Amino acid sequence: MSLYDRFEQAFMPNYGVPPIALARGEGTRVWDVDGRAYLDFIGGIAVTSLGHAHPALVEAVSTQVATLAHTSNLFLHEPEVLLAEKLLELLKVPGRVFFANSGTEANEAALKLAIKYGKRHGRTYFVAAENGFHGRTIGALALTGKKAIRDQFGPFPVDVRFVPYGDADALKEAVTGECAAVFLEPTQGEAGVVPPPDGYLAAAREICDASGALLVADEIQSAIGRTGHWFAHQADGVTPDILTLAKGLGGGLPIGACVGFGDAGTLFDKGDHGSTFGGNPVSCAAALAVLANVDLGHVRTVAARLREGLEAIGHPLLKGVRGRGLWLGAVLAEPRSAQVQKAAADAGFLVNALQPDAVRIAPPLVVTAQEIDAFVGAFPQILTEAAK
Repeated sequence: MSLYDRFEQAFMPNYGVPPIALARGEGTRVWDVDGRAYLDFIGGIAVTSLGHAHPALVEAVSTQVATLAHTSNLFLHEPEVLLAEKLLELLKVPGRVFFANSGTEANEAALKLAIKYGKRHGRTYFVAAENGFHGRTIGALALTGKKAIRDQFGPFPVDVRFVPYGDADALKEAVTGECAAVFLEPTQGEAGVVPPPDGYLAAAREICDASGALLVADEIQSAIGRTGHWFAHQADGVTPDILTLAKGLGGGLPIGACVGFGDAGTLFDKGDHGSTFGGNPVSCAAALAVLANVDLGHVRTVAARLREGLEAIGHPLLKGVRGRGLWLGAVLAEPRSAQVQKAAADAGFLVNALQPDAVRIAPPLVVTAQEIDAFVGAFPQILTEAAK
């Protein structure tokens, strides 16, 4: 029986059976169970910041797991303190950190902070963006503006009102003195790597300041150097009240973080929230290794090379390129992203059919110029194959 058959028999059918079974990885390259190599241009959905089997990550995790792998939240350990301090140093704004295991859990923590803030100030509802994605647990799903994955699991425990993403006027109209918080992605990830108009995040900050609502920035995908900045909101000169992180922070190990700035960082009282595994020593050691080895200058250089190369492709199926840094969406003229994903895999590249007309490209942050050139050089023929 094949590994695919065994997967189908052993797991719930929520994912379907993935088309490729991976066995190992090194740098930006992975190999499947049949020994075929691929250049990884999806990076575990923008997770493997340092690529696969990076020596610093391997050393940090191996040393920590051999020293102290778990403490629970009944005890503290130095890696979690070092990591919280490092994040606050990179953020350059005073705040407080809560560690979780995933982006969804980070957003659940943010929602609980916002609920507490709302109850304290008589604010009863929340605002989020249409087509936004914040997770699949009930609280995070309540904030997710995708009807296809929302509707069958309602009703939800909080009142969330959705507005078109990027429409500052609609946001202003929706956010009143009764709004507790606004949840936004600096660029919408699962919607197809959709950036907002210039000035949108700044407008959201002004709207929240004027109304007294909290601004929550979901940077699960966009942070940790992915856009060429440590955090995407820094490019806009805007500081949210609450920031959520995950994915690239652990470089492949599960970790999430919720950061509250100013008063938002002290909303929780003892016992208000917790996590048995959140901030465990091994994941924190991995995150510290990631933060010590991400080179923003390199990210910006290769990201510019990738974008310029893709934009120079004059293919009828390629409508355009959007996004920032090493987090791009190749926008298609026809809904053929699944065909592009398959054609890319056949050519030895892993990309992600994110939306019917959008392909996500998010290689590890250590991708080289030569690997960028290989992908860009192969992409026209990939598009041609997908168009057949």
